[in-house]
Amino acid sequence: MERSSLRQKLEELAEPEYREFSQKLVLDGLPMLGVRLPTLRGLAKEYVKGDWEAVLAQGPETVFEEVMLKGMLIGAVKVSAEQRLELIRKFVPKINNWSLCDSFCVGLKFTQNNRELVWGFLQDYLHGQGEYPIRFGVVMLLDYFLTDEYIGRVLQELAAVRHEGYYVKMAVAWALSKCYVKFPEQTLPLLSAEHLDHETLKKAYQKIIESRQISSVQRDMFRRLRGAL
Repeated sequence: MERSSLRQKLEELAEPEYREFSQKLVLDGLPMLGVRLPTLRGLAKEYVKGDWEAVLAQGPETVFEEVMLKGMLIGAVKVSAEQRLELIRKFVPKINNWSLCDSFCVGLKFTQNNRELVWGFLQDYLHGQGEYPIRFGVVMLLDYFLTDEYIGRVLQELAAVRHEGYYVKMAVAWALSKCYVKFPEQTLPLLSAEHLDHETLKKAYQKIIESRQISSVQRDMFRRLRGAL
């Protein structure tokens, strides 16, 4: 596929009003054309049937949607788990905002049948340096590893994350809130200033309070904890 034809297709699908709305939510990364994510997913499904490798090889990307489309393709193509992990490895350095990170992770559903393989793969990201690579690792834990088998290891990894980046802290807080909803007894000991910085802890409390899956007693407890920070 010609790069110009892909860009033309994206421009045809763009909505200027949606671009203005989305650009306010996603401040980092490349400029946007304004193509909705469901529309991009539909386009990715079309390209999976053709020469998807040629699409992935195109570059450099100049707009958000070009990168997002490639991420969606990686989640949808029919390849082995090992081949997909190699595609992921090449893609992660392109992640430069929370939206791209989180939408990419959602599409990596092959993880559900390859958890131990992916767990090992994620270690370099969870223990790395970059803000968005670490967020990628944390969101992958959130999306695919909140299970009876993995919750202990997930909590250990979340407690070990050390990065001052806002989007890392917010991802850890989000993950911990989901851990608490599913595994309150295991998660509660980690939700203290002994283990987490003030900003992460405050956001985790807030997200737990906002959850509709906890009791009023639990909600009141976290309101008191938040008030004591």
